Amino acid sequence: MSVVTLVSGGLDSTLVAYLAKEEGLRIHPLFVDYGQRALERELSACKRAMSRLGLDNLETAELSGFGALIRSGLTDPSQHIIEDAFTPGRNMLFLLVAAAYAHKVDADAVSIGLLHEETALFPDQTSAFLKEAESLICRIMGREIKVLAPLSLFHKDEVIALARMKGIEGTYSCHLGEEEPCGNCIACNEFKIEEA
Repeated sequence: MSVVTLVSGGLDSTLVAYLAKEEGLRIHPLFVDYGQRALERELSACKRAMSRLGLDNLETAELSGFGALIRSGLTDPSQHIIEDAFTPGRNMLFLLVAAAYAHKVDADAVSIGLLHEETALFPDQTSAFLKEAESLICRIMGREIKVLAPLSLFHKDEVIALARMKGIEGTYSCHLGEEEPCGNCIACNEFKIEEA
């Protein structure tokens, strides 16, 4: 089985790629530049993580115009990193691009690093979204392409523990994109909540 794995350089998506490799799947890692503020740091961490996994086939989808049009705290420095964090259509964009790439490379599935839906803050982080996205993807691609969320039964503390056990390090999970994580954005706060 082969899978297009959405990777961002963050802990969750790096763990998804690691687990896919452990399963012996053929992996096509895909990074999406959607115009995010943290682009440089995310991409750098992603390249390092894929290199450590021996995956030299990382592709980047350059879609920065999305963030210029759909402004949010994740894409526009003039907006608040927490209150304006919802970026409408972001996860659907990721899955659509990954599915189109899966069609091109004849992969069977796409994977995304969403966690347990009890932790969902936005409508595109739920099991219902994933199910409907898979149905739509199969229809528009003209063949079955599975949408996998291998961490959907995990909470952040479990992800952190599993990643440590697997020796995963050097990831970057801050939406602000500064050298040191800001400690205040949603991504940073996930670590605080789960470590409390």
